[in-house]
Amino acid sequence: MLWVRSLAYYGYLLLSATVLTLVSILSAPLPWRRRLPIARLWCRGMLWAGRFFCDFDYVVEGRENIPDTPSVIMVKHTSIIEAFIQVVEFPPQCWVVKRELLWIPIFGWGLAPMKPIAINRSAGHVAVTEVIEKGRERLSEGIWVTIFPEGTRVEPGATKKYGVSGAALAQSAGVPIVPVAHNACDFWPRKSFLKVPGTMRFCIGPPIDAGPRKPKDTNLLVQAWVEGKMAEISSAYRDRPSGAAPAAAGNSAT
Repeated sequence: MLWVRSLAYYGYLLLSATVLTLVSILSAPLPWRRRLPIARLWCRGMLWAGRFFCDFDYVVEGRENIPDTPSVIMVKHTSIIEAFIQVVEFPPQCWVVKRELLWIPIFGWGLAPMKPIAINRSAGHVAVTEVIEKGRERLSEGIWVTIFPEGTRVEPGATKKYGVSGAALAQSAGVPIVPVAHNACDFWPRKSFLKVPGTMRFCIGPPIDAGPRKPKDTNLLVQAWVEGKMAEISSAYRDRPSGAAPAAAGNSAT
């Protein structure tokens, strides 16, 4: 039955993503803030599909930690579900992505009008400079900037060196960093076809001031909070009573 549910979810994903891409291309002449709701509506649809087909839901902890002004969001990347949730839960935003995504036929054409910061990840310092320059432009326009600091999805319990561009951008722009941890990988494991029923925890941490220290030192603070919270969430999930959803404080998804 789990295979059937997961297959139905993937069918919805492929069909809705195709429609989203076509609508994004057709709406490219519209102002950015008129196009963003299309992406947010699609993400809401994907979360609805998770509940409908796979009995998967989520709760949000720490909404009160979201600043009132545009900031840099640094999200742990282990699945794709967290991307759907952060688009829905945070204010209007753009994403730092590898430039190769824009080269994908149809998908890349739909992504380009959403004002992503597309970088060559192998360019080193040049890529960091580009994130700072374009990120400052986005923030000045009232657009939040989302970064997956490890640059790619990682296995459960693993971590990689956090890239310096997010902390450098936050320091340069004078904005805080909002760290995010979650246990999406317990429900949509990396490279797995099956979607596991249950309730995911999406945890938004207290903003971290990037101003008074070197970006690499700020990264250590962000990484310590994120990885510490990830370990806490995973431990609670593993130790829960059989058949029970993990306990979570905060607001439930709607």
